[in-house]
Amino acid sequence: MNKISINDFKVTSNIELKERLTTYDLDASKKKIEKELEEVREKLGELQDTIYAHGKYAVLICIQGMDTAGKDSLIREVFKDFNSRGVVVHSFKVPTDLERAHDYLWRHYIALPARGKFAVFNRTHYENVLVTRVHPEYILGENLPDVHSVSDINDAFWKKRFEQINNFEKTIAQNGTIIFKFFLHLSKDEQKNRLLRRLRLKEKNWKFSPGDLKERKLWDDYQACYEDAINKTSKSHAPWYIIPADDKPTARLLTAKIMYDTLKEYKDIKEPELDEEVKLRIDEFKDQLNNE
Repeated sequence: MNKISINDFKVTSNIELKERLTTYDLDASKKKIEKELEEVREKLGELQDTIYAHGKYAVLICIQGMDTAGKDSLIREVFKDFNSRGVVVHSFKVPTDLERAHDYLWRHYIALPARGKFAVFNRTHYENVLVTRVHPEYILGENLPDVHSVSDINDAFWKKRFEQINNFEKTIAQNGTIIFKFFLHLSKDEQKNRLLRRLRLKEKNWKFSPGDLKERKLWDDYQACYEDAINKTSKSHAPWYIIPADDKPTARLLTAKIMYDTLKEYKDIKEPELDEEVKLRIDEFKDQLNNE
């Protein structure tokens, strides 16, 4: 199997999505890739326990992608060996009335992980510069004081929103949250195949919505918005990783490996040592239990 290098996927300068791969050849069989994922996610699970015991870092995983990119199944497979008490998955849908009564970042802020824990955002705060940018009329539902019509949602508006998102991520990073942002980069042809599969297989029908086809017609608009968002918000403290997503097993392994290889570099993350007094009394405690 080819070696996986974080730098092949990490965005450190401006990119063009059309130049980025949607497939990645690991020179390995599907069985080998799935076996490797099992090993990496087991290591991630062990590292999660250490991060929980250490209690000084939180980990936020943001996952974005076009419809059918494989977000749900990736989350299921990558985090399978995690202690369920230490990871929470948030799937952000259309904002509720309560959420719209607050600023657009509020519902994401209150879902952030506590120190020692992981949170996965399945669709993220970036929806507010993606879907709303393709459909700017959605912004009117936020009832903002300086937005009275779609014509008020101009370049200056989006520039300000990107600044707000960058500030949000910088603040939480400076306070101990390790941020991963993954864009599952799917080809238009593969999306077509996956939509057809949803229609062909009865057990997959429930996943299909006619709205998927309407959004597919806006493919180029979404790609342009993703490209702009990634370029404007990939920072050293909150980098984007572009994951080739046409092959699901490969995408899962790449995501898991990037997380593990990054987290293991935090040399200060280690399990706390027992209090010295408790250490000195370990044999005493053993005797108490053995003599019950």
